[in-house]
Amino acid sequence: MIRRLLSAALAVLTTGTVAVVLQQPEPATAEPRGREPVVIGHRGAGAYRPEHTLLSYETAIALGADYIEPDLVSTKDHVLVARHENEIGGTTDVESHPEFAGRRTTKTIDGVSITGWFTEDFTLAELKTLRAEERIPDLRPNNTAFNGLAEIPTFDEVVALAKRSGVGVYPETKHPSYFDSIGLSLEEPLIEVLGRHGWRGSRDPVFIQSFETANLRELRKKTRLPLIQLITATGAPYDWVAAGDPRTYDTMVTPEGLRDVADYADGIGVDTRRIVPAGPDGRLLPPTTLVRDAHRAGLKVHTWTVRNENAQLPVDFRLGDPASPAYPRATGNVMGWLERLYSLGVDGVFADDPGMANAVRARVF
Repeated sequence: MIRRLLSAALAVLTTGTVAVVLQQPEPATAEPRGREPVVIGHRGAGAYRPEHTLLSYETAIALGADYIEPDLVSTKDHVLVARHENEIGGTTDVESHPEFAGRRTTKTIDGVSITGWFTEDFTLAELKTLRAEERIPDLRPNNTAFNGLAEIPTFDEVVALAKRSGVGVYPETKHPSYFDSIGLSLEEPLIEVLGRHGWRGSRDPVFIQSFETANLRELRKKTRLPLIQLITATGAPYDWVAAGDPRTYDTMVTPEGLRDVADYADGIGVDTRRIVPAGPDGRLLPPTTLVRDAHRAGLKVHTWTVRNENAQLPVDFRLGDPASPAYPRATGNVMGWLERLYSLGVDGVFADDPGMANAVRARVF
């Protein structure tokens, strides 16, 4: 409780005077629950530090996150590291390393042609010579002050930090079918690292997530740790696409589809648009029945991703002058958006600013 109060205060400080001038939203009445929703530090605390760095994870912990989220990819020597994608040209200083110029190549990842540098072409020792950089500097220019300060962390380092700090981990297996195809399966080293740190059971503070289905079904046979099926606003799991399966994520969110998910997963991680869709003008429509339907199927519902910037918020929760050059990166009414999601009964939120999510949670609940 003390950590929550301190982190709530820190959230106000880190957002400057914004909280003072925001119009207060109407109080929201949350669906009754046995416990408060969890706050997941999305890639750490991407609102304040370059994502997927120990700097970002440490900041998320200080701001009161219950879980920190590493996206996992593999090195050439089969070590799991935390990166948004296996292509690292946009998140590291690899371009400034002439010794790696010859590693730049073009690959097809999940049916998409991508040119750049890929983690699976580097050993861990080589990756450790690189330094992380802000992925979206135009939207988060302040984060560029931390460019060059942080290494690419291993999953083992992230789990060790979480254990020391008393928080959980929420790893995502990125492109599991692709990594299987090149002999660098993600699931076995993932389970091994967690087990080495003593996390093996259904009550341990771990959620393993994936946008694909086959690797979650495989994991269900190998571990009792909680599993989360990720669901985007459109499209289909890549393993279904690759197999010629005509089903999509739309199929998955039907009551029948949710019951199928419940056969192998403990919850769903959904785009906020699956919970509160938007119309053609970008304004929000009435909520769907997804949260209720998932709960009836015995599934938790975590939603992603709540971000502070106007450009990342629904039109209804943006603030300021749209004609201003600073408008896209200005902080909108993220507090009101969080209250809306909490009021709809979600079991957790992914937030780039976990301090804000934590502070609003403390007020709502």
